[in-house]
Amino acid sequence: MTSAPIERTSVLRRIRQAGKALTTPLSPDDYLALVNPLWSQRELRGRVEKVVPETENAATLVIRPGWGWRFDHSPGQYIGIGVEIDGRFHWRSYSLSSAPLVEGKTVSITVKAMPEGFLSDHLVNGLEPGTIVRLASPQGDFVVPDPPPDRMLFLVGGSGITPVMSILRTLDRRGTLDDVVLIYSARFEEDMMFLQELRELSGRHEGFTFHERFTDVDGILAPEQLDDVCHDWMDRETWACGPAPMLDAFTDHFQRLGREDHLHVERFTLATAGTEGAGGSVTFGDGGPTVEVDGATTLLEAGEEAGVNMLFGCRMGICHTCDVPLAAGRVRDLRSGDEHGEPNEYIQTCISVAVGDCTLAL
Repeated sequence: MTSAPIERTSVLRRIRQAGKALTTPLSPDDYLALVNPLWSQRELRGRVEKVVPETENAATLVIRPGWGWRFDHSPGQYIGIGVEIDGRFHWRSYSLSSAPLVEGKTVSITVKAMPEGFLSDHLVNGLEPGTIVRLASPQGDFVVPDPPPDRMLFLVGGSGITPVMSILRTLDRRGTLDDVVLIYSARFEEDMMFLQELRELSGRHEGFTFHERFTDVDGILAPEQLDDVCHDWMDRETWACGPAPMLDAFTDHFQRLGREDHLHVERFTLATAGTEGAGGSVTFGDGGPTVEVDGATTLLEAGEEAGVNMLFGCRMGICHTCDVPLAAGRVRDLRSGDEHGEPNEYIQTCISVAVGDCTLAL
């Protein structure tokens, strides 16, 4: 008896799989996925090429997007990434840390594992190269105009460096790091992402000033100390990204001095009004699943936990990608505390919580 031919290439194996599938009721998109999992007309996909450690609890994910992806995002924007864990897709948004149109046709996000962050910990410590993920197109307005302002200031804390790295790398590539100041705070030196690259950028560009601040030693930068580290900050267009208390403090400072129009802020967490809903049963569509939620869980989070394919973008109530009609019941806006309950009124699921039982028209 002769042995079966040895399949020496992945291409041959995929062709054999596709041949077997011809007798099954698959869609054309399913046939494409058998040949290459990045080929999909229904959704954007990507393959994790590598996971690069940045600090003890942060890593950069280098992703090769598939069909339909455009590599012309604006520096400072974010993308959505969906990862399947235990049979369920979990979605989050992360800033792109790579510059647009990079050679090699990949994009990068840099993620910091948070103690309360189930998905962030998995991305940093549990995601294997080769994993196929779902992607959402770049969005966001934390961007620098082209051409950039003559003088710029970046106020950064912790993982807030990620969108700023995309901007700085782009300015470096274009040769426009002419008069840029970066004030970057982290707890200690080992916790500061991209530290060596930033030091190298500062050494190569006379016009790029990099202030390292380690809060365990130097303390948190107060707005009133800006004059000490950047004497002409009032004359600069400013971008700020970092922890909410830091952003709140600088926003108030700029407003008091009438400079709020020159401050561009990117928040990674939702700024709430300190109010929650009463919770209740939430039904996702006619005949869809019904789940019990508390008054702090957004409708978007509840739907994702129930396995519902919920659209989203910013997850902060800015882009309105997540808007759906409210078929019945009442919800509360976490930012303002306002309640909404008009039938068929469109609500933002990413910033709304249930006030009693409600039904979404999906």
